[in-house]
Amino acid sequence: MPAVSVDPDHKAFLDDYVGRLHRATAVDDGVFAAISATRALWLRARKQGGRVIFIGNGGSAGIASHLAIDLAKNASVPALCFSDASMMSCLANDYGFEDWIAHAVRLSARAGDCLVAISSSGRSKNILNAVAQARTMKLDVITLSGMNADNPLRNLGDVNFFVDSRSYNIVETTHQFWMMAAIDLVIGRAEYPAS
Repeated sequence: MPAVSVDPDHKAFLDDYVGRLHRATAVDDGVFAAISATRALWLRARKQGGRVIFIGNGGSAGIASHLAIDLAKNASVPALCFSDASMMSCLANDYGFEDWIAHAVRLSARAGDCLVAISSSGRSKNILNAVAQARTMKLDVITLSGMNADNPLRNLGDVNFFVDSRSYNIVETTHQFWMMAAIDLVIGRAEYPAS
């Protein structure tokens, strides 16, 4: 491959950017314990006949959908994601955007389920309201947040993940990386065929 020149400003930006990702995804025993505890809650949900329900907005909803598919398909843990446009528009129309996910949880969740709530800022009202609904139903809850250490979602779960970054892309990438690690921990290996 021929040598490629890189604009020095681009290189400086990308060095800083990758450094931010490395710092955000750096793990310690606390993160390892949270990933292990996530695995335990997911396996408990499966054993109890429950499912893992993923929720998020925007990019976090995309991550939630990806995680639900991989957890169900690759790890054999029943999972779903509340991202159906018809469900969202119906419930948001009837109950308001801040409460649509809480009503989806009320209508669809059952004993033994585990809710995984993803919000980069940790301040999304519809996510916070859904967690409150899950708590009234005595569901296990896992939270993923970032940005500010004092965000309200950060301490609402049985297991809580926090990314110490103010970059949405770094926070979302780290959330997905940690949850993929938990899925692979359920599977018991990092490399396996896609089907």
